[in-house]
Order: sequence, then C-alpha cells, then structure tokens
Amino acid sequence: MTDDPLRITVLGSATPFPRPGNACSGYLVEGGGARVWVDAGSGTLGELQRHAGLGEIDAIWISHLHADHSADLLTAYYGLLYAGLELALPVPLFGPPGTAGRLADFLTNGPERSPVERAFAFEELADGHAATVGGLTLRTRAVEHGMPAYALRVEDARGRSLVYSGDCAPCPALVELGRDCDLFVCEADGETPGHHSAAQAGRSAALAAAGRLVVTHVGPGTEPAEAVALAAAEFPGEVRHADPGACFTA
Repeated sequence: MTDDPLRITVLGSATPFPRPGNACSGYLVEGGGARVWVDAGSGTLGELQRHAGLGEIDAIWISHLHADHSADLLTAYYGLLYAGLELALPVPLFGPPGTAGRLADFLTNGPERSPVERAFAFEELADGHAATVGGLTLRTRAVEHGMPAYALRVEDARGRSLVYSGDCAPCPALVELGRDCDLFVCEADGETPGHHSAAQAGRSAALAAAGRLVVTHVGPGTEPAEAVALAAAEFPGEVRHADPGACFTA
C-alpha cells in the first residue's frame, strides 16, 4: 500500500468540441501507485502529457464512445506503437462493448485490419464490472445516456473514493455508485435527454451524500460560475468547477 493521495486532474471539460485552452472530457486519476486515464476526448492526449507521459499510464477507462470522450484513443494508438516509448504493451483499456471494433474501423486503411490489440488490452465494461489497477479498485455502473454508457467509482486501499458520472441523465445507479464518496465529479451539460443540468448534478450529489462536488462538461449555454451556483443551491457541501488543469484530492 502506498501513501499516495487519491486525486483527479482535469485534462479537459469542454463540450461538445474542444475550445482554446480546454480540451474535451478527460481526466487523470492517480493513487495507489497507479495512473489511469479516464475518458480520452479530443485534445486530452496533449494535456495528459503535462502531468504524465503516455508510457506512464497504467490503464485507460472510457465511459462511452461519443467522440468528445474517446477520440484521442486514435492518436494514442499511434503513440503507443510507433513513438519508441519504453512500456509494456498492450495497455489495459476498459471500455464499452464494441470499443475494439470501433477503433479498428477508424484505423484500418487497407485490406488488413489495424492491430489495435497490440496497443490496447480490451476489457468490455458491464454493469457491476470491477477491476484492480495497482492499489486502486475501479467499479463501474451502467447509466442512462441513450447508448451504452458507464459511471466510475475509484477507491484506494485507505477507503478514499471518487466517482465520475460520465455522461448520463439522473438515475438510481449513479446515486448508488456515488453513495458516501469523498468526491463526486458530475457532468452538467444541460437539462436534455441523457444529461444532467447543473441543478440536477447538485441533486444527484446530495442524494448520494457525497462529500464534495465538482461540476464538469458544462454546456455552452451556461457559464462555469453559474453552473456552480445552480449546483450549490441543491447540494450542501463544497462545489467547484472542473477548470482545465485543476486537481482535486479525494
């Protein structure tokens, strides 16, 4: 067991496309001697390297296959195989069913299928999936997004915990996964099908009795400060916005 803090660094929180200074959804989770790249939206691979090299990542976890959460897997593939990195391949990749085929379809440029399995060791997510990466336990629940989509709970050996909603509508599975977590990172894209609004993010965090709330993936019609205020009206604890580059400790 290590004494590393359990922390999450925001690589990007923009939606639905990257903005100057803010990539799409992506996070670096560190603790227990491990580093996990959580969601790989457009622009996040470059931001990741401000904090850890691609060759230093122990695993990748993808909530769903919309491009603003997964597109940088394409460039990561080339980096892992052809950039001369010193690392053990393939890198574990936990993702929705069909992730390997989706990547291969994009990357294949001739009669032979691109060898995506050389870069990534695919493990398909399902409701209740659990995995261990170093000293971290990753637990997954299926959530409501109109397509296969998942939320994540990360715990370390000391019992510290953080929960990431991915993209989803308010649902019991997310509240159950987030129960009593130290840090709840919840999307707030807007009150549209398959998403939380900022106020709904506050309500989900309150129902889960989370310790602190970070609102992320805030829709373009809402300013970050407004999203924080709307969430704070529904949640009694501390509320912050997922500013790009910000780091939060569980």
